[in-house]
Amino acid sequence: MEDLNIRIKKKLCQKCTEFYEQQESIASERKVLVGTGDRSEKIRTYNFPQGRMTDHRIKLTQHNLDQIMDGDIKSICDALLSENQLAMLSQLEEE
Repeated sequence: MEDLNIRIKKKLCQKCTEFYEQQESIASERKVLVGTGDRSEKIRTYNFPQGRMTDHRIKLTQHNLDQIMDGDIKSICDALLSENQLAMLSQLEEE
């Protein structure tokens, strides 16, 4: 009976260790995905008092935040597409 208790305790310890390792792995992966929230990681800033939207990836600033919030995002999409096409062309030139 004592041998059974020892085996059960060992199995429980093993499962606990596996669980904590799994939780640490999930936490570290989440930290990578979420990031720190640092200003340098921002994609877009919406400044409501100034009516301004800035996309930091392509350095685009527009002063029509009301229209953007109403769904008029064609100009943003066009700018993103242009930047993407330029990046693809520069990759082709490098090859």
